[in-house]
Amino acid sequence: MRPKQGLIAIFVIILIGAGLSLFLKGITKTNWDMKAFNSQELNWQDCYDSFECATFFVPVDYENLNGQTFALKVLRHQALDQKNKLGAILVNPGGPGGSATDYAYNAESIVSAELNNKFDIVGFDPRGINNSQPIRCLTNTEEDQFLNADASNGDSKKLAKLVKLSQNFAAKCAKAAGPKLGHYSTLEGAKDMEILRNLLHEKKLNFLGKSYGTYLGTLYAALYPESVGRMVLDGAVAPNVSLRDQEIAQANGFDKALNNYLASQNKFKLDDITKLIARSESKPLRSKTGREAKQSLIVTAIAQSLYNSQSGWKELTNLLDDAITKDNPVGIFESADRYNNRDLSGNYYNNQNDISIMITCLDWQETRTVEEMVAGESIFKEASPVFGPYLSFASLSCKFWKAKPMVPKIELTNIKTDLILVIGVTEDPATPFNWAQILTKSFANAKLLTLKGEGHTGHNRGNECVDTVVDSYFLTGKIGTTSLICA
Repeated sequence: MRPKQGLIAIFVIILIGAGLSLFLKGITKTNWDMKAFNSQELNWQDCYDSFECATFFVPVDYENLNGQTFALKVLRHQALDQKNKLGAILVNPGGPGGSATDYAYNAESIVSAELNNKFDIVGFDPRGINNSQPIRCLTNTEEDQFLNADASNGDSKKLAKLVKLSQNFAAKCAKAAGPKLGHYSTLEGAKDMEILRNLLHEKKLNFLGKSYGTYLGTLYAALYPESVGRMVLDGAVAPNVSLRDQEIAQANGFDKALNNYLASQNKFKLDDITKLIARSESKPLRSKTGREAKQSLIVTAIAQSLYNSQSGWKELTNLLDDAITKDNPVGIFESADRYNNRDLSGNYYNNQNDISIMITCLDWQETRTVEEMVAGESIFKEASPVFGPYLSFASLSCKFWKAKPMVPKIELTNIKTDLILVIGVTEDPATPFNWAQILTKSFANAKLLTLKGEGHTGHNRGNECVDTVVDSYFLTGKIGTTSLICA
């Protein structure tokens, strides 16, 4: 989980007109019920050579089936050994707002050959995301202004500007979404998953969720415990931690990861980075086109590099060398833009920045006032000198949100399901390891697989120990009794 996380959208929108008309033909506002949603047919059509694509429909409001729907896109990579197929694995890459159709499109690289052989790999874009009626609140120019703003130095004028931008964002989202504004929550996304399970004709749902996807999986398990099959939750989100405490934990996690990076080399020190950030306040580095590398972009660029200690740390060394040694911000822009889903022309190629905030504001209660956020800024700085100031106002837009949060009415503790597997990385910057411990204890029947190391999430990152446990679990439903600790 992270404030904003991007995946390049490659899934072309396919509207299956025949399926849509057949579904709507027999359903009107007077007879719209859950039986109709759960009895749709997935009209699979070939796409991208070895894939299949379809559309299914879910109610906008599960509490009021008034005929309003979302059309959700789903992509499937069929098991290579259909004769001995074990079922389907639904995948989600995280976010909030990551595209699961993109993720499933990469089936041959996100899971092993053994799993591709025995399972269909399926991904759907949840409501409002990527190809499932994506919602965009801001223009490219407004997005730049919004992402570049910060009030981390306590300046009252900057805070006032940030408040105004946050108010504008909330108002623009309300206008763009209309009556659907309050219905982009993870809780509703989990209910959509149950409809998809029925349409896939899976007796139980097998699921691989990464980062924010672990929260989606947790809510699904809490709502439909008897429908849970083999579930892997990797890079765990603690389901009962407040929004404020999540932000502090993440800020602290990124600071630790940055210090671990600095300890791994001898070219740069923390003081070099803090001076670069401080300098950006009064004399920011500029590109040849005049674009300025302000604090928000610098911090975002560094965060992007800390997600993967293998390739990311090398990128971080290069961008710091460019910025500090050569006064060249090109590496900062490249890294920050990759994080923010922005291309070289200044266009945002998907809607993840907008939808991630929309989902967050619906998933969690932001109980602090703006004044309390200001008063608590010192706590963030103390916990995380570099990232704390940046994240202390991360949920400011939620204070001006024009829809109530869709907080689960069920307890997210002692969730009784078949055996599930939780994965935690000890030095994960985005989802701290103790969250994996907390999530494991939230289930009555779960085991924790620990990876001692750096980076965000543990599966499919080149660690044979972790991947072997995951494969064995999906293939057999069992988790070995030996020590579940990988290095």
